[in-house]
Amino acid sequence: MSEEILLSNHGRVAVITLNRPERLNAWTTPMREQIITALEQFDDDDGVAAIVMTGAGDRAFSAGQDLSEAHDFDGERAVAWVREWQRYYTVLRGLTKPLVMALNGTAAGSAFQVALLGDIRVGHAGVRMGQPEINAGIASTTGPWIMSEMLGMSRTIELTLTGRLMDADECHRIGLIHYLVPADQVFKRALEIASDLAAKPPVAMRLDKQRFREMTEPGFRDAIESGMRIQREAYDSGEPARMMEAFFRARAK
Repeated sequence: MSEEILLSNHGRVAVITLNRPERLNAWTTPMREQIITALEQFDDDDGVAAIVMTGAGDRAFSAGQDLSEAHDFDGERAVAWVREWQRYYTVLRGLTKPLVMALNGTAAGSAFQVALLGDIRVGHAGVRMGQPEINAGIASTTGPWIMSEMLGMSRTIELTLTGRLMDADECHRIGLIHYLVPADQVFKRALEIASDLAAKPPVAMRLDKQRFREMTEPGFRDAIESGMRIQREAYDSGEPARMMEAFFRARAK
C-alpha cells in the first residue's frame, strides 16, 4: 500500500488517513483506488465494526481532486473520470459498517462530497466545507445531488453557483458537522463515536445503512448519468483547462 494513505486499527475501529499533507491531501486516481481497496477490505473484515477517515496534517481533510491530474482531460477522459467517481461513491454508499469522518481541516469539492457520504462528521472551528468547482471551470453534478438531499434546492443552488466555502459554525448549524470540538480533540472524539457505533447490533446497522442507500439510489444514478454528459461537454469546451491554468499561475505568484 502506498504511503499516500495510512491504515491502522484501534480495537474494532479501522482508520484510513489521507497522507498527502503537502498537497492538502488532494487525491489522484491511483490514490482513490487505494482508498477504495482499503474500504472494501475493512468492510469485509469481521474484526472491524466501524471505520474512521481523516487527513494528515492540520490544514485539510482533503482539497478534493488534484487539479494537476485533471488539467489535461478531454471530453472522453472526463467521462471515464465520472465512472471512476461512480465506483468510489458506490463503495462508500455500500459500506455495511458505519463511517465516521474526522475533519481535521478543509473539505472542498469532491472531498466535501466524500465527507457528506460518511455517516457522522466531527470537526473543529477551523474547518471549511464547500463546492468550489465552478471557480476552476468544472461543472458540478454529484455535488448538487448530495447537497440537495441534505440541504434542499435553495442552498444547493447558492453553494454551487458561488463556490464559497462555509465555515464550521455554519456547517454545524445546518447539520453537516454533527460534533464541533477543539482541533486537538477531533480524532479522539471521532474514535469514541466510531467505537460506540461498533458496539451496536450489526444486522440492524447493516439494514439501516442499506435503507439509506435505497432511498437515495435513483438520485445517485441520475447524477452519474448526467455527470458523464455534462463533464464531456465541459471538458470539450476547454474551459476547465483555461481556468486551471489561471489558478496555477495565481498560486505560483
